[in-house]
Amino acid sequence: MSPPRPANALDRLADAVGRAARDVPLVAEGGVVAAVAPGHYRVGGLSPFLKLGERVAIPGADGPQIGEVVRIDARGATVKPFEGAIDARLGTRTWRMEPVSLQPDPTWKGRVVDALGRPIDGRGPLRHGATIVHPFREPPPAMRRARLGGHFRTGVRAIDLFTPLCAGQRIGVFAGSGVGKSTLISMLAAAQTVDTVVIALVGERGREVREFLEETLGANRDKAVMVVSTGDESPMMRRLAPNTAMAIAEFFRDRGEHVLLIADSVTRYAHAARDVALAAGEPAVSRGYPPSVFSDLPRLLERAGPGYEGTGTITGIFSVLVDGDDHNDPVADAIRGTLDGHIVLERWIADRGRYPAMNPLTSISRLSRKVWSPEEQALVRSFCALIARFEETRDLRLMGAWQPGADPDLDRAVAIVPRLYDALRQDPASPKSEDPYRELAVLLKG
Repeated sequence: MSPPRPANALDRLADAVGRAARDVPLVAEGGVVAAVAPGHYRVGGLSPFLKLGERVAIPGADGPQIGEVVRIDARGATVKPFEGAIDARLGTRTWRMEPVSLQPDPTWKGRVVDALGRPIDGRGPLRHGATIVHPFREPPPAMRRARLGGHFRTGVRAIDLFTPLCAGQRIGVFAGSGVGKSTLISMLAAAQTVDTVVIALVGERGREVREFLEETLGANRDKAVMVVSTGDESPMMRRLAPNTAMAIAEFFRDRGEHVLLIADSVTRYAHAARDVALAAGEPAVSRGYPPSVFSDLPRLLERAGPGYEGTGTITGIFSVLVDGDDHNDPVADAIRGTLDGHIVLERWIADRGRYPAMNPLTSISRLSRKVWSPEEQALVRSFCALIARFEETRDLRLMGAWQPGADPDLDRAVAIVPRLYDALRQDPASPKSEDPYRELAVLLKG
């Protein structure tokens, strides 16, 4: 595939005219602000012209302030603003705008954008392509999707051994706070076998953005597109960011590329969707979550994976922050049932200084049998049996009740598992794993 032609002044002028024509139509329906609340406002006079998901704009000190319609009734419409603060007064004039849309282009690689697709990296305006895509898009029909691709090597030894992935697979990284989730995600983002990396940082700390871009991606920066919505932004931006990232990934997938999509984290996306749904008047049904949250999650996650026959694939890695280390949290449970596997990071493993803090016994890749050979599958199962035996007898051995020679299986576990744990240690500065089974054999012999 030939590299894209750099944008010239005429291209930039055409992009600016096209955006102005979409955002400022010649004829616009208008209304007035009828009520203002801390997180939303009500607009009267526009209900007959609006649909859910469309945008409404009001004048602001620094330009129009844009919000999304989340509820419509006969008396008016409820609007959630994309900006954090609401600069609206009773009687303020409003006008209707089209839903959010994007025009991705191959030159977006190496750039950082916000949830609305606006550049925030200080490198000038984006070049807009000919194809218009919408953040909230339906996944390909089930019977028209291509099959999964071949083995996708992540370079992380523990994952490539115990939960191997296929190109087009969707897997979750489940962890509590401070267990190494973001560090593992950063290691996965450095995979070399993909054409494009699309990263959605949802609700993360602002200081992590430049660190992720400059330190984690490194040489991969030129093939990565980052969509950022930090924790201080409005729920509307945090709800939109992963959908914007998914739309950009779908654009590159439809060009025939293998895309790695990383969303960190889907839990904060669910929190933002909850805030929006509650503002729209939905009742809370499960630990404060309205029903629409559990419909939005699979609608987002199902968009990853293979595209139509003859196009590329999206390999999706979604981090899930389990509240209070409760892996049966409703959001975590709903996500786990939708994905093609899950990697579980445990606090007790991190407390012992082993990173990545992955638990091989509770981590599952539902497509591992497509990757393992019969010999590799038998080896992994034997390792899991040894780990289980080693951990379930830990208290017994600490009490001094174990004597070598009394239980041959336990003797073998005590001899092998500590060395296995040492072999699985890896951090972002470590070399990438090329052949995990050969490397493991060498490390165990050593």
